[in-house]
Amino acid sequence: MTAVSSRKALRQRCWALFALFFLPGLLMASWATRTPDIRDTLGVTISEMGMVLFGISVGSMSGILCSGWLVKRFGARQVIRVGMALVVGGMLLMSLALWLASPWLFAAGLALLGGGLGSAEVAVNVEGAVVERLMNKTVLPMMHGFYSLGTLAGAVAGMALTGLSLRADHHLLLAGLIAIIPIIIAIGAIPDGTGQQPAEGAEQSTTAPHRPFWKDSTLMLIGVIVLAMAFAEGSANDWLPLLMVDEHGFSPTSGSLIYAGFTLGMALGRCCGGWFIDRFDRVSVVRASAILGALGIGLVIFVDSPFIAGLSVLFWGLGASLGFPLAISAASDTGPDAATRVSVVATTGYIAFLVGPPLLGFLGQHYGLRSAMLLVLALVVIAATLARAVAKPKASTQQP
Repeated sequence: MTAVSSRKALRQRCWALFALFFLPGLLMASWATRTPDIRDTLGVTISEMGMVLFGISVGSMSGILCSGWLVKRFGARQVIRVGMALVVGGMLLMSLALWLASPWLFAAGLALLGGGLGSAEVAVNVEGAVVERLMNKTVLPMMHGFYSLGTLAGAVAGMALTGLSLRADHHLLLAGLIAIIPIIIAIGAIPDGTGQQPAEGAEQSTTAPHRPFWKDSTLMLIGVIVLAMAFAEGSANDWLPLLMVDEHGFSPTSGSLIYAGFTLGMALGRCCGGWFIDRFDRVSVVRASAILGALGIGLVIFVDSPFIAGLSVLFWGLGASLGFPLAISAASDTGPDAATRVSVVATTGYIAFLVGPPLLGFLGQHYGLRSAMLLVLALVVIAATLARAVAKPKASTQQP
């Protein structure tokens, strides 16, 4: 009876995490697909829009910097609960900001949204790593795949609602309200105490000397890979609809459709990535993903064809899909205190979200968004050259 109940609880916990990855993706895409309408409603330029988007960067970085301590102090479940409440609150505030046509209030809503996502990021990934070990099965890429499925669903809904001329403020209000009940149900399946377990054993771990994470060159290289791949993903989330509308001549509805193609590539890569990881290895998969992403970004930049631009975002999405989940798994293998190491790697990824929107907005204002994407292309190429850093350590492979 106990074993059956335990397996059932583990399955419910796994599906709860799938939902907690899916819903933030849905909410992120709900506003990302409406960026042309949001830009017009707020009455801002491209560079000013970059500063508005800076709100989510500040919120995300604030949340992620606090998340490691919060998880150890209060447990992953409590951090997820508060984080998701901030996410929903941010969506509702963004809706109000659009109704009032207030760029500063919209930036504040993005900061609230980013703070919730950032604070819950480490908690959800630590929960996923624990479930992966308990199931003895690779599930983290699939969990991140559900985030991409959420962005795909949100992009498709955004395209449809844009085509129906639904106001963006009504769209964001509807998305925020719809997410409340599923979030409450999912959190109910998450047990207490997961994140507090490493803190309780901290005194024992300190007796065994080990290299501090900031002196671990492998962990730092993994962080660079995450930064590059997060930059590739985040730049598409922030700028792809506008890039297609302003630089390739698509309509706002078609721009949302192109963004849906990117999210489809992300979802396919993460949902199918487990098979490739098991068949090959992390290094090969990360390198191949980065090369594929560089191909897609390069086609968007250099090929002046709407058809090729639309097709290339699939490559962009596939290429950016596996960098983050694979790096999280690799970071947890580099030494003790997995929660702290996951936090470090996630923080470096959020640096991309912090500097990305305003930097690309500044470059786009002066040189055009297509030229600004050259920076994204260069970072992805760097990630391909550093792929060996995610290799599984020898000691790790020998452990049961």
